[in-house]
Amino acid sequence: MSRVAKQPVQLPQGVTATITADQVSLKGAKGTLSVPLTHGVTVEQKAQTLEVKYTVENRMQAGATRSHLANMAVGVSKGYERKLELVGVGYRAAVQGRTLNLTLGYSHPVTFPVPEGVTIEAPTQTEVLIKGFDKQQVGQVAAVIRAFRPPEPYKGKGVKYAGEKIALKEGKKK
Repeated sequence: MSRVAKQPVQLPQGVTATITADQVSLKGAKGTLSVPLTHGVTVEQKAQTLEVKYTVENRMQAGATRSHLANMAVGVSKGYERKLELVGVGYRAAVQGRTLNLTLGYSHPVTFPVPEGVTIEAPTQTEVLIKGFDKQQVGQVAAVIRAFRPPEPYKGKGVKYAGEKIALKEGKKK
């Protein structure tokens, strides 16, 4: 039995759910998100909770659906954010309109167009703050920006997540 799917999803204040035969949509202050329902998985609304019902062979999809619904409920009410840090001499970030400009030690500047549904801020030159209501999209944008210059294992220079620990290797010995 799926333990995840058994737990009901609490809808925060101001979030409304629309359930059809093939998808569930949640609407809140930040926006609207929807998740498709697979065969054998249904969702029922009782007051301010959503319950996932499933057949035995679809329990894995039911757990995933329940997790997506919980993430969507938080996203449309509060939103998500991810913070990146730039470590290295001369590494800088600046936002100009809908474009993130990065200086990461290459011979050219790196420009990243900000996708719809996501906002990017640079509170300081070495910090990038990614905000949005879709958890998957915020994480994907953060991963794409980090991939421009991932942290290297000798000095730790590069773009890293806030709070990420980089295991540094010992340098070459003489």
